[in-house]
This record gives sequence, C-alpha cells and structure tokens, in this order.
Amino acid sequence: MSILILKNFVTEGPGTIEDFLVHNNMHYTVMDLARHAVGSADGYDTLVMLGGPMSVNDEDKYPYLTGEMKLAEQFMKTGKRVFGICLGAQLMAKALGAKVYPGPEKEIGWYDIEFRDAGLTDPRMAHLATEGKSCKVFQWHGETFDIPQGAERLAVSGLYPNQAFRYGNKAYAFQFHIEVSRQMIFDWLKNEPVDMTQIEQETEAYYAGYAARAESFYRSFFCN
Repeated sequence: MSILILKNFVTEGPGTIEDFLVHNNMHYTVMDLARHAVGSADGYDTLVMLGGPMSVNDEDKYPYLTGEMKLAEQFMKTGKRVFGICLGAQLMAKALGAKVYPGPEKEIGWYDIEFRDAGLTDPRMAHLATEGKSCKVFQWHGETFDIPQGAERLAVSGLYPNQAFRYGNKAYAFQFHIEVSRQMIFDWLKNEPVDMTQIEQETEAYYAGYAARAESFYRSFFCN
C-alpha cells in the first residue's frame, strides 16, 4: 500500500495517523500543498486529506483546493481508499457535488456525536462506536456540508446533522478531528479565544479512550 497525505495548513499535520503508519511500517508521503502542487493518483492507492482554517469555497485564494477536489473525485470514482478530515471531509463532499457552507456556530472542543444505524453497522465505524450509540470527539470547525448523493450518513450531532459519511465502501469523511494528538490540541488552543481550562480538563478525561478508538479505526481502514 502507498498512501498520499495532503496537508493544507502548517499546524494541521497527520498527527496520530502518521504515528500509526510509522509504527506499522507503511509507506506514505506527506505533501504540503503550500509548497507543492497537487500531484496525480499514479502510484498511490490511498488518499488522506487533512484539515485547515480555509473554506473549500476559497478556491480563488487557495487554487490548490481545486486540484485537491479533482484528485479526491478521481480516487473515489475509481474505488480507491479516501479519508477526509474536517476541511478534507468538506472537500470530499464538494467534489461529489454537495454544498459546503457556514454552520450555526463554531464547534471547538469535545462534543458528542451520535452514530446512525448505518454508522453502527459499518465495519470500520464500529471501531469508534465502542461505547454505544454516541461518543466524544474533538471538533474544530465552523462550516459544514450536505451529504452527497449516493453517500451514506454515518453520524450526527446536536448542532450539525452531518458529522460523517461514507461513499462506496472505501471513502470516509469525518467532520471531527480523529487525528489530533494531545500536543496538537494544546498548540491549537494557544491562538484561539476559547475556554482553555475546560478543554484541557476534558482532554485529560477523554483523550486516552479517543486515541485508542482512533487507532482501531486506522487499523481497519488502512490494513483491510
């Protein structure tokens, strides 16, 4: 397996995804789109699209977003593995013809998501739904997406009815940040006017279980 990871912003790296790939001796390339043009799908069978503070609709300001969506569409339409996180999920949605737009308010910190029946029965999402129909996830976003035609909604939340979807059998889009390490969370908090104390306390309470579920999902997604 050869994995292409598209990095949209300097502080939003692959986090625990990279930890998993290194630990399991899997071949991957991280492409920083601020420095390199979006390449082709040749030689890669898996695409990972990370987050960023920009909007998917800012293609004039960030022209590489257009190429990123074309690449995602190529992967999805040919049945290759695709995994999008936050901005990456929104790029997947728009590449499949769905709208992306501002949500009712920002989600920053730990929030509950609820798994739909499709999420509970999905063989990969089941690795996240180990505590029943809901679980805590780490969020950092202000925009959302509609579910693309032909995709399956997997999870919802109180503020955002579309938290995750699957397209085909191998493409997964998560609005939440499954990839965050503890350090990434604390680094992001430094420049955001939020209640750091509450998020730090909740991180101590929730992170270990969250990271374990994330690793289980990675194993199912990347290794099967």
